[in-house]
Amino acid sequence: MTNLVTNAPAVASRPAPAVRKTGKVNPLNGVAHIALFLWALATAGPLIWVLLASFKSNTEIFLGKPFALPEHFSLKTYTDAWTEAHIGQYFINSIIVVAISTAGTMLLGSMAAYVLARYRFPGNRAIYYLFVSGLAFPTFMALAPIFGIVKSLGLLNTFTGLILVYIAYSLSFTVFFLTAFFRTLPHEIDEAALVDGAGHLRRFFQVMMPMAKSGLISITIFNIVGQWNQYLLPVVIMQGAGSDSNWVLTQGIANISVQAGYHAEWSTLFAALTLSIIPMIIVYAIFQRQIQAGLTAGAVK
Repeated sequence: MTNLVTNAPAVASRPAPAVRKTGKVNPLNGVAHIALFLWALATAGPLIWVLLASFKSNTEIFLGKPFALPEHFSLKTYTDAWTEAHIGQYFINSIIVVAISTAGTMLLGSMAAYVLARYRFPGNRAIYYLFVSGLAFPTFMALAPIFGIVKSLGLLNTFTGLILVYIAYSLSFTVFFLTAFFRTLPHEIDEAALVDGAGHLRRFFQVMMPMAKSGLISITIFNIVGQWNQYLLPVVIMQGAGSDSNWVLTQGIANISVQAGYHAEWSTLFAALTLSIIPMIIVYAIFQRQIQAGLTAGAVK
């Protein structure tokens, strides 16, 4: 029996025709870009105006063009603000207070958040919700109790009193933020360190804190900005005889604006504002990637 084998001619495979992508313009993208441009303009416009006004005289500020360049660029207004208006002393006071209070806030807040996130014990949720409830309590409602407590401790018009108040003021958000962040960290590494004989402190400082670096940097920047711009709390704490030598930067700037009424040197005021804004811009510019990483960490697994 003859086997008939049909040899069909091989058909050369042809490449599939390229699909031409037609670019579709989404009108919402254009609207979003316009909105972002307007938002950037509304944000940067006042900053640019303050910077230009810091080099102008009162006549140029009120009678000249708002965004026109000053006739003469001189640092005299900055030297006057730094020396005569004592902004230099207030600037140093703010650095001391914010540096110590931020360090204390991060140490206590991170330790409390780590325990609340990684350990289970009776009252865990109650303590956590107690911290969270502090976020809903307006600052101005606590001014009278804070004044009474600080006065009873004999800490009025002292850096110690203001630092302790700053730490207490910032702990709620710090614990709330870091508790959620610590919960997203893997338990395997923590358990491996436990098997290797690491104690609680060693696991926290040598294992968990390096893993939570982005979150710690994010909340540190938020605390620095919030405490640097705080005004109500220093006004309540820093009062009494000789309190002006202990003022922080926000109090010094407010004093410039009211000490001479309508005859104030507004260029000196704007120079002081510029000096207070620049450090925060520099800090954010340096750590912006860590801030973004900390805010998005744990969003996608």
